[in-house]
Amino acid sequence: MQFSSPLIQGTLIKRYKRFLADVQLTDGSIVIAHCPNTGAMTGCAEPGWQVWLSPSDNPKRKLSYTWEVVLTDQHHWIGINTQKANVLVKEAIQQNKISELLGYKTLQAEVKFGEENSRIDFLLTDPEKDDCYVEVKSVTLLQEDTLQGSAGYFPDAKTLRGQKHLRELSHISSQGKRAVLFFCVQHSGIKSVQIATHIDPDYAKELKEAMLNGVQILCYGCDINSEKIYINQNLCFFS
Repeated sequence: MQFSSPLIQGTLIKRYKRFLADVQLTDGSIVIAHCPNTGAMTGCAEPGWQVWLSPSDNPKRKLSYTWEVVLTDQHHWIGINTQKANVLVKEAIQQNKISELLGYKTLQAEVKFGEENSRIDFLLTDPEKDDCYVEVKSVTLLQEDTLQGSAGYFPDAKTLRGQKHLRELSHISSQGKRAVLFFCVQHSGIKSVQIATHIDPDYAKELKEAMLNGVQILCYGCDINSEKIYINQNLCFFS
C-alpha cells in the first residue's frame, strides 16, 4: 500500500481522548490530528517520537490530518491506523502474497454473517472450495518475552467486540466452513505473536475454544516506512 499523497512529518506532543493527537510539524506549527486507533496504543504513542500524518482537503472533515505512522526511539516503525490493516490484507490476498489464501475466485468485504449480527472482514469464495471467512486484527503491542524475544501481543486492551468475533468464527468453523483469524502486524520490531492473556483472559479463553473448533490463525508482518506499508513476511504464532 502506497500512501496516496506524501505524508507530513512532525513530533508527537500527546495523544488524548483516544481519537486526538497534538503534533508539532517541522515548521513549528501545532496541529490536531485524528488518531484512527481505539486501542490502548501501549508503546506506540510516546511524546517526542517522530510521526507522519496524511493530509486531507475534505471541507466536511473536522480535522485536516490523520496520524498514520510513528518511528519509536528504538527505530521501530509502527502503523497507527488500524483501518489500514484490512487494506493491507486485501492487497496481499489479491497479489497472491498469502500462501494459505491462494486460489479463491472472489473476495467480498464486510459481509453479514453469524448469529450475533456481525460482519466478516473478507469472504473468499470459489466453486471448488469451501467458503473462507477472514477476520483481520491489527497488532502493535510489543513486549519482550524471555522465550520468544520480541513478541507482539493481542489485544492491547479488553475487547468484547473481539470476543464476539471469535464466537462467530468458531460457529462458522463448526459448520464445516473455513474460518481464519488474521493478525496483521504493523510493527517492525515484532517477530512473533501471542495472545495477551494478562490483558484480556476472556479473549484468550474464547480463542482457545475457537482453535479447538478449527479456526485457523495466520500472522503476517509488514515492511513500514513513511512512504508505504505492505505485508512481507509470515510470522510465528504461539498460543
